[in-house]
Amino acid sequence: MNDTAAKSGRRMLPTDRIAYSAITDRPPLKLPGGARMAIWVIVNVEEWDPKDTMPRTVLSPPAGGAPTPDIPNWCWHEYGNRVGFWHFIKVFDEFAIPGVLAINGCAIEAYPPIVKAALDRKWEFIGHGFTQRNMQKVPDEKADIHMTTEAIKKATGKPPRGWLGPGLTETWETPDLLKEDGYDYVADWVLDDQPVWLKTRGKPIVNIPYTQECNDVAMMLIQHHKASEYYDRAMDQFEQIYADAEDSARVMALGGETLNGPRYIWWNFVASSQARIDAAKADWRAGRMRLPDADHLEFIPLPEEPVRAQTPPEPAKPEP
Repeated sequence: MNDTAAKSGRRMLPTDRIAYSAITDRPPLKLPGGARMAIWVIVNVEEWDPKDTMPRTVLSPPAGGAPTPDIPNWCWHEYGNRVGFWHFIKVFDEFAIPGVLAINGCAIEAYPPIVKAALDRKWEFIGHGFTQRNMQKVPDEKADIHMTTEAIKKATGKPPRGWLGPGLTETWETPDLLKEDGYDYVADWVLDDQPVWLKTRGKPIVNIPYTQECNDVAMMLIQHHKASEYYDRAMDQFEQIYADAEDSARVMALGGETLNGPRYIWWNFVASSQARIDAAKADWRAGRMRLPDADHLEFIPLPEEPVRAQTPPEPAKPEP
């Protein structure tokens, strides 16, 4: 890791922000209560401006291009907030799973029932850009981040601690600006199964493991898999990370978009995995992070208020 870039004020490359570290060479990561894994589930809620080119498309226009208004693709997104989000709510309620709401700042005013539902369930609110566009295309990134902070603070009574960029996009300055606006953690850097510190021009910021593989937009819209692929991937990921966490804890993320929120996908995964997760001494948890104020630390224990699932006791041995 290069300290010179941070001190000089020049543009910091990813390798300036974080040094290479083999996960096998680190001290063991221990979670409270002896939990083997922490699992967090992130639901993205966005507002797409019908005057702009749509951030993603499910249907291409007959003549190509990016026409406006793009009614079919705007409606696809709007369906997610009218219907898809409430599929998530049913599943999360049924299995008592805490959620994390990654929300555009402008979406807070646009979708009050969604905000209320998340507040009623004590979900963690994290910033997701003020509007749904690449952070590289935001005219004033510092102002955009702060507007998102203020919108969430107004809705929840407290500023957000976490950030998930739209499409995981960042500029060269994003981690610096997030830390300067009071953020404790970011989830854009999908490079590890444990939390890591990222250097900024001030105090460091923590990166919490997110996912590109268990993300429904990437899986169905980009890679063209059928919906049931999500279940297969999620179970494979869980079993692999659980095995890897034998001596040092890991973090697993599940990401979902309201526009791809068929209830059966999530219900099937959660129902099938619940017994395994309970038996695995893993935590279903929200995004509340306990972050030590120690600049030199690279890895941190994660849960503050875990929902602990205890390992089943060993069966009693028969009397001789």
